[in-house]
Amino acid sequence: MQVLFRIIRQEPGSTPRLQEYQLEVEPGETILNCLNRIKWEQDGSLAFRKNCRNTICGSCAMRINGRSALACKENVKSELDRASQIFNPPTASEALPTITIAPMGNMPVVRDLVVEMQSFWDNLQAVEPYVSTAARAIPEREFLQTPEERSQLDQSGNCILCGACYSECNAREVNPDFVGPHALAKAYRMVADSRDDRAEDRLENYNQGTQGVWGCTRCYYCNSVCPMEVAPLDQIGKIKGEILQRKDSQASRSIRHRKVLIDLVKQGGWVDERKFGVQVVGNSFRDLRGLVSLGPLGLRMLARGKFPLTFEPSEGTTEVRSLIESVQNLNHQSASPSETP
Repeated sequence: MQVLFRIIRQEPGSTPRLQEYQLEVEPGETILNCLNRIKWEQDGSLAFRKNCRNTICGSCAMRINGRSALACKENVKSELDRASQIFNPPTASEALPTITIAPMGNMPVVRDLVVEMQSFWDNLQAVEPYVSTAARAIPEREFLQTPEERSQLDQSGNCILCGACYSECNAREVNPDFVGPHALAKAYRMVADSRDDRAEDRLENYNQGTQGVWGCTRCYYCNSVCPMEVAPLDQIGKIKGEILQRKDSQASRSIRHRKVLIDLVKQGGWVDERKFGVQVVGNSFRDLRGLVSLGPLGLRMLARGKFPLTFEPSEGTTEVRSLIESVQNLNHQSASPSETP
């Protein structure tokens, strides 16, 4: 079958340009093999990264039809099927089936599909993703883990550092201080590792402002594009859970936001907007500057009839409260160390 490949190309110091290549391909042929053939048969100047070709090294991550993926994992048929679900499929009289390939986001382009990943590695280093030196300094015995302890590391340990989640991270795009989902997924691995002795220090570090877990906007893009099902957002949520267990609502606005949200939903089944801003931003009248900052927004809401003057609990509030408390109890039990005889 004939397929048109549209590739975003860019030379150092120049603006991006679109270049098209037509190729006769097999439906099961990988995108990486198609790129290889374009380079070998049509244009030797095309630049992209590759290595293992087996979904192990993560080198060939790029944006394929608008989302970051591994070129060695995705094939022509799957990409065309996916595109037909998102866009209107071409009719017989229209142009050839098309696959658009672009460099990853949130990183500067070096050339064509090759990006500079220094910020990616710097942010990974910032979370210190390795077992602490002090914890390793026990020469008289091995670090033995139970199967249960080791299983806590399985999902986050599958990360191959391809950069797909980092590329699609909305929080990283608007906040250059945010370390990124890849770093925080690795960070949780250290928190959960029974061999590490710095969990408390790590959690304090990951709790800082919007650089750590509170900078995540929970858009789920990182989960949707991860080729190894690491689910970075889930790992970020686990770190938040560990922090929330250790902190009260006065620790920071981010923590207060989460705790007040849960408390209000438990009370009424959904959020009472009259109380939410006052309790979170105004810290229940403790933060006068925060209260004043709510003034313009409150006035606009009143003027447009969007400020609720009354609050009616939702139906099934009792069931909602029971569900939340059950989840909280389960989380507490799973976080408590098991007793051994």
